[in-house]
Amino acid sequence: MGNKNKTISFRVNEDAFEALRDIAEERDISLSAVFRDYVDTLVAHDGQVRAVPEAELDRMDDGGESFPPKIEVPKSFVREHERLELEAEHLREQLEEHKRYVNHLREQLDDDDEEVIQLEDLDGDADEPSFRLG
Repeated sequence: MGNKNKTISFRVNEDAFEALRDIAEERDISLSAVFRDYVDTLVAHDGQVRAVPEAELDRMDDGGESFPPKIEVPKSFVREHERLELEAEHLREQLEEHKRYVNHLREQLDDDDEEVIQLEDLDGDADEPSFRLG
């Protein structure tokens, strides 16, 4: 089985469309090729792509700023995040166990063919003797 191409469509406003068309004309390629290049770059860099003008790109190289930006996170934050993930997993397991128990009780209820007699129904019979606890 070969590599099949898929079609992506979306809407842009007229100004953005004109700008994209200008980019395609400037590079002497089709508008579709502009999008294919962008998508290929996006996939190759795992979604970490940012479109910037070339002048700004040169300035960014001099400044040492990298993209995507990196930030240092305290270990306490990472530990708290891991603790919350474990707690969430535990709660999901408890929920699944509770659902299984509820389903088990429903099955038992459905399997019971015993007749359920309501106490209110017994009060209405006049021909039976009544008893009083005292």
